[in-house]
Amino acid sequence: MKIAISSTTQNIEDKIDETFGRCQYFIIAEVDNGKIIKTEAIKNENVDQATGAGISSVQLIAKQKVEAVVTGNVGPRAFDVLNQFEIKIYEGKGTVKEAIQDFIDNKLNLIKK
Repeated sequence: MKIAISSTTQNIEDKIDETFGRCQYFIIAEVDNGKIIKTEAIKNENVDQATGAGISSVQLIAKQKVEAVVTGNVGPRAFDVLNQFEIKIYEGKGTVKEAIQDFIDNKLNLIKK
């Protein structure tokens, strides 16, 4: 399973970015059988977009075939588009690495609006 985590940097040891659509990077983590198989950082080119950054960010990660997002906050339009793509949204805190482990351990809260 692939998950996308909003991140402040390319490093999984750094903090989750609290904003989804305007985060600096997405860390795409592939997890299987309770383990992190691989991670990849993708620069979010939508960060400076005047409008629609959240929707464009959803499209960016949907191309990576992710099944879940871990972030601090998702705007209402991005939330709707994530649901259209059937991508689950979880609230995460701390570092990206901690959030991935919390996801694996089923400790994250599903965001429902």
